[in-house]
Amino acid sequence: MGELLRFLPAGSDSFLIELADLETAQALFDRLQEKGLSGVKELIPAARTVMVRFDPLETDRAQLADLIAGMDLSVRMAREGSFFEIPVVYDGEDLGDVAGLLGWTVEELIRRHSEAIFTVAFTGFAPGFSYMTCDDPAFDVPRRKSPRVRIPAGSVAIGGRFGGIYPSDSPGGWQLLGTTPWRMWDAQRERPALLAPGDRVRFRRLSAQQSAPVSMASAKPTAPAPPESGLTITRSDRPALYQDLGRAGRADQGISESGALDRFALSEANLCVGNPRDATVIEITFGGLSLLADRPVTLAVTGAPCPLTIHRSDRRDVVVPLGRPFALDAGDELRIGLPPEGMRSYLALRGGFQVAAVIGSTSTDTLAKVGPEPIAPGDILVPAERRSMAVDPFRPLPWPLPRSGETVTLDTILGPRSDWFTDKGLETLVSQSWQVTAESSRVGMRLSGSIPLERRDAAELASEGTALGAIQVPHSGQPVLFLADHPLTGGYPVIGVIAAHHLDLAGQLPIGANIRFNPIAPFDPLVKETIR
Repeated sequence: MGELLRFLPAGSDSFLIELADLETAQALFDRLQEKGLSGVKELIPAARTVMVRFDPLETDRAQLADLIAGMDLSVRMAREGSFFEIPVVYDGEDLGDVAGLLGWTVEELIRRHSEAIFTVAFTGFAPGFSYMTCDDPAFDVPRRKSPRVRIPAGSVAIGGRFGGIYPSDSPGGWQLLGTTPWRMWDAQRERPALLAPGDRVRFRRLSAQQSAPVSMASAKPTAPAPPESGLTITRSDRPALYQDLGRAGRADQGISESGALDRFALSEANLCVGNPRDATVIEITFGGLSLLADRPVTLAVTGAPCPLTIHRSDRRDVVVPLGRPFALDAGDELRIGLPPEGMRSYLALRGGFQVAAVIGSTSTDTLAKVGPEPIAPGDILVPAERRSMAVDPFRPLPWPLPRSGETVTLDTILGPRSDWFTDKGLETLVSQSWQVTAESSRVGMRLSGSIPLERRDAAELASEGTALGAIQVPHSGQPVLFLADHPLTGGYPVIGVIAAHHLDLAGQLPIGANIRFNPIAPFDPLVKETIR
């Protein structure tokens, strides 16, 4: 008898394959990498699943399910790696809670954690984050009921049956045991991620008074001399970010795609000024940015309709339209105000910006801390002056964007974990409005509803791949809508995923707006049996 596989929908271009255990999931991942199926764009392995991202123009879930069901998963590849002894100060906020859950003293918890051997099973969540199995089976504790908004880099944690180390400051729901000075991720190293699948780790207890060398760290690169000329940022109420279409296909390094939250607006800004539609732009969150030109330039702004004013050197003010190219002369200052609707505006420069790509993209990933530094007052944007096409003053007029207090309907594809919720929970998802709270960012939007989503039980979900637009539901029952900088993997069930055609709209929802989820297809898992 072969393995039973469940193919669970996860949005417009992704699905999860659920398997019996970690070993079978690793065997399937190995087979998929070996076969290289046509139309498959990316694979994200996890504890009992493999997420498959595909090109809907080339293939679909049903076709891939038939091909995958024909694979032999009985062959297991040996995985071997290096051994690391990682120093840790046991000062975590959750030491007492975890000890209580396991029925131990804090001292016993620390002793057993530092005596155990952890093995890296797979990577995900964020660059440099490794999911490690433990040879002490007693380490099996639930995640926190509500994830923390910020966990410091270097935090040593456990969640479910896995251990891990947070490589950067990020949200997270694991239980914190301590901290390490070692750097799990460094883009300047030859191998940016310290740990890889197959590596083994033992934690060495370090007192708070002791110090340990920061192993495997690169020398800090010499900072380039700041540019002397260009477009000077004179005001930035919030950090602006360089963005393009992101880093597709980097899941093997634990890197999500990132990129502009409103991709249509990015393309429109570039087409206005004659750039390739995927050229780098500046993403401005809720306006409040000004820049001073030292040369004649052509610009365009799209997305959230900020008031645009050119303050000329002769002190005259000229109002310019959204979604149309306009020119600045040397000495002119562009002032971008606060938008009455929408959330994010996109500034394109004819000829593009001179900015170095990091791992194949100029996008700034705020969760992974990958990409150019955020743009702040005093920074100088350097024109790249690349060859461009003619400007296009006849782009379609932008359509209205949501305002705070308004209700927006987002088409939703149920799954992959809709069956983790009761009928009442599914009804609650679609029957009530969910407000966008202030705890929202490029990583995701925390939503608030009067009635939380009801689950069938409080079981722990093994970490698995997450898609852009995923509606993840922690134990609180108040969902989080994942945006461009979301973690690659997560440990709370995803009740549905926003359809691809509404992802740009989701990225423009301001704080205080309300969401109504509209399922456009029933939850329809496929079950296949592999051939032996």
